[in-house]
Amino acid sequence: MARIGYARVSTVDQDLETQLAKLKAEGCEVIRSEKVSGGSRDRRAELATVLEFLRPGDELMVTRLDRLGRDTRDVLNLIYECEQKGAFVTVLDPHVSTRGEMGHIVLTVLGMVAQMERRFIKERQRDGIEQAKREGVYKGGKQRLDRGQVLALRDQNHNPTQIAKLVGCSRMQVYRILNGHGTAR
Repeated sequence: MARIGYARVSTVDQDLETQLAKLKAEGCEVIRSEKVSGGSRDRRAELATVLEFLRPGDELMVTRLDRLGRDTRDVLNLIYECEQKGAFVTVLDPHVSTRGEMGHIVLTVLGMVAQMERRFIKERQRDGIEQAKREGVYKGGKQRLDRGQVLALRDQNHNPTQIAKLVGCSRMQVYRILNGHGTAR
């Protein structure tokens, strides 16, 4: 029987330290963490590793249910998968575990709340963007790649694969920039 912690934040500029400290204090022998959206399981390699590692009697611990996911169906599927392996899920805040029947009911309600909260966040974000557009102050998302650098490397006869390696991004991102300028090779 092992206590396995899972910590997650949505963006790279958010801090995992509080979650990690709480999970360590609860006696988690193994803690996996990642900085990725909880909207779905896509790109959540650490969560996949935890689920694969779980054995009968193990306990998966998270600080809050929304760290496990923000979609009710996805959270319930994750809990089901843990139970199929004979493992338990424990949420620290509020303290709820799947060891008892009441825990399942509470986790279902918390999962619905997490999903509703995600919808509210998206609505507020969309409203804020619309207002900023009306006021003429919307600048769009932060540019992550230097498009000029990508184009300069192309002009130096580097192919998209080489450019992706040099600037540290995927080839798809390079192709998007090059196709935007009508010059992919």
